[in-house]
Amino acid sequence: MTTPRPIPVDSLLAVMLEAGAAVMDVYASDFEIFGKADQSPVTEADRRGEAIIEAALKLIAPDIPMVGEEAKSEGKCPDISGGTFWLVDPLDGTKEFIKRGNDFTVNIGLIEDGRPTMGFVYAPALGKIYWGIVGKGAWMADVKGGRMGTAQAIACRKADAANMVIVASKSHRSPELESWLAHFPAADHVSIGSSLKFCLLAAGEADLYPRLGPTCEWDTAAAHAVLAAAGGSVTVGGGAPLRYGKDTKTFLNPWFLCTADPSLPVPPLGG
Repeated sequence: MTTPRPIPVDSLLAVMLEAGAAVMDVYASDFEIFGKADQSPVTEADRRGEAIIEAALKLIAPDIPMVGEEAKSEGKCPDISGGTFWLVDPLDGTKEFIKRGNDFTVNIGLIEDGRPTMGFVYAPALGKIYWGIVGKGAWMADVKGGRMGTAQAIACRKADAANMVIVASKSHRSPELESWLAHFPAADHVSIGSSLKFCLLAAGEADLYPRLGPTCEWDTAAAHAVLAAAGGSVTVGGGAPLRYGKDTKTFLNPWFLCTADPSLPVPPLGG
């Protein structure tokens, strides 16, 4: 695995807090909702957050291109053939944001050679920020008044078959997912939106997160890095790792499974 570049973590955490503050400013306003070409919703928070992150990343790491969800939706995508690039989702969970929920996130992930190596996930309405560097560890901190508290190291837990917790999407329940969940009839289920699902596994609060539905790479990259840094895994059908930069036209992911304890035997996706 490629060693992450010496990118200043403190600078990226500051960017996350700034983008989160901008998102919350919009959240507190009577904001307008727009529609993208694919009919998914977008708000001024998405656009403002991405502009802040893009400007900051150009200063922090000017040689690394950034793929942003909002820019890509407008047909703008840099050359990522060098293999190292940022994936940014300035507001994952826009539907929850619009409904005035609180489980939406700001996301910055670094991809090297198809794998996420560094990730930052901030839930500004919950006052929680998570980050991880693969090979070095993962952390979380509370945020109050725009200031971070003390960082706490986090790690995935070992699976206990008698006390399984499975995270499932609030908005994407399908017959295929329900069939897969039937393999774990005694498990507790937790529903939460956005990339926070990965973070629950990374923080030792859950065991599995199956996603049998559509996502894009910017939805998952940052939180995937946090989970991997905390000891977990994200795999696709057949057990191969979920990789990035697969299709630069769509940036779509296949179905995937997040596992806190990679030694846990699990049924195949869709099985």
